[in-house]
Amino acid sequence: MYKIVASDLDGTLLTPDHKIAPFTKQVLNQLHHSGKDFIFATGRHHIDVAGMREHLGIPAYMITSNGARVHNSNGDVIYQQDVQPEVIRGIIEMAKADPELKIHIYRNDDWLLNKEDPTLSDFHEEFTYQLFDVDNPPLDGVAKIFFTRDDRSHDKLVEWEDRFNAGFGDKANIAFSTPWCLEVMDAKVSKGHALEAVAKEKGYSLQDCIAFGDGMNDVEMLSMAGKGLIMGTAHDKVKLALPENRVIGACHDEAVAHYLADNLLK
Repeated sequence: MYKIVASDLDGTLLTPDHKIAPFTKQVLNQLHHSGKDFIFATGRHHIDVAGMREHLGIPAYMITSNGARVHNSNGDVIYQQDVQPEVIRGIIEMAKADPELKIHIYRNDDWLLNKEDPTLSDFHEEFTYQLFDVDNPPLDGVAKIFFTRDDRSHDKLVEWEDRFNAGFGDKANIAFSTPWCLEVMDAKVSKGHALEAVAKEKGYSLQDCIAFGDGMNDVEMLSMAGKGLIMGTAHDKVKLALPENRVIGACHDEAVAHYLADNLLK
């Protein structure tokens, strides 16, 4: 029934140690050979995801930076929507006053950070950041800005979500990818709209798509796809936002792969 499978990565397709497990790799390869398209749909940077795609070994499309970039199976950019310079300047001017915030920027092929964070190697083995000056941030080619705290306080980040929305809510899409990661993209950007663009390019509609996710940055995709499935470990906000969507298992049990094997490969 479904021709396109789109999945978030962290907390969804990947194991808790951020790997593609062997059974998942096997299932996704079987899907490809059965004629279905797989799409990475993630907040991660395209350079980071390209390494996973190479490991997976199938010609998958990549929706990255929550939909701000879309690459086809050849690695060509087919969609790009940057954060507006005035939003970048204003948000970083606000955020730099909080010494507890780590400010990340995905700009073209680079990952920029305002201060050192050695813990990030747990998430990104080969893709590494460079430091940038908060008083002179880049204003062009920025796919997204995102914010983390060492203490992973969701409540503190919610305070910043409210401030950013008050100042820039009409010009930015502001959403949590995990409870401890607050992300800012252009207002036109979402994984759902990027999935729609990929489906159209392939001659399908959103009704031909099945999607998996666990974060508030997945809500548009899960609501727009023909079928959207929520991970059991998703934040309560996601489940409350999509009360009609089915909830499946957890990433540590490879729930996405098991669902696909049971429902799309039989």
